[in-house]
Amino acid sequence: MNEEISRIFAAELHNNHLNNIGMYLTKEKKAEIFAKHGQSATDTGSSEGQIALFTFRINHLSQHLKKNHKDFATEKSLVKLVGKRKRLLDYLKNTEIERYRAIIAELGIRK
Repeated sequence: MNEEISRIFAAELHNNHLNNIGMYLTKEKKAEIFAKHGQSATDTGSSEGQIALFTFRINHLSQHLKKNHKDFATEKSLVKLVGKRKRLLDYLKNTEIERYRAIIAELGIRK
């Protein structure tokens, strides 16, 4: 009985630790994002899917930086992600304006 309780407690600590160190983006979550915004769950190359993934990561890092305002490494990676997303949005805007407008409205990125 005592071993079972300690095993459950250890598993719970392990799960909490994984959540705290960045296990926010699992394979399943990534596939869900691509399925919702791309052509399919395995279509990782579509601009819409990549923009949606970058937006998810940007939102998560923004929340992290609100709590940890001195985390400058995360701040730098956030700026890089925003730049990548901006380049993809510019590409989509120049090639297919309707898809650009649809993804902007769907994700609520711009005003």
